[in-house]
Amino acid sequence: MNLVAMKQKDLDTLSDERLGWACMEPTFQQIRGKSPSIKSEVISKLTDGQKALCMFRVMYDHSRNSEGEYYAWISYMQDLPGYWTGVMGGIRFFGDGPMILLLQETKSFLEERNNRLGKEWAHAAITDLERDPELLSEMSGLFERFQNIAADSHRLISEYIRSHPGEFVEIEGL
Repeated sequence: MNLVAMKQKDLDTLSDERLGWACMEPTFQQIRGKSPSIKSEVISKLTDGQKALCMFRVMYDHSRNSEGEYYAWISYMQDLPGYWTGVMGGIRFFGDGPMILLLQETKSFLEERNNRLGKEWAHAAITDLERDPELLSEMSGLFERFQNIAADSHRLISEYIRSHPGEFVEIEGL
């Protein structure tokens, strides 16, 4: 297990978003820029809760800054074996129904668009939104909902972490 050393005060007082980030940052330092095999090996050693949090954070951290990043990352995950199912499984682990529905809705919209235009997932680029007003409009609405729902996602995740600290943290000074 890859537990994060943390003071009880931090576990109790960090914001919901920051707590999830703090619990994953050491893992991300181990896998950032590494080969898929190293990433898989590191992730395989995580607890179920850590794996779920890891997959959520991978999706969230890459999608949170703009509708273009949200669009490109949702498309990118479809093209990488295991990523979409891993992210959806992670979100399901925390019981986050609204986020699951939003991501499924986003995927369905993009799938329909790709089929209509004869595109593959790998063709998606952030700049597509500049050239396609319909895509920009749809992704702007979906991204706004993503940002609103994410606050609840962070709350659900932090409640789980605080209820199951032994899966994520080793309390310092005990």
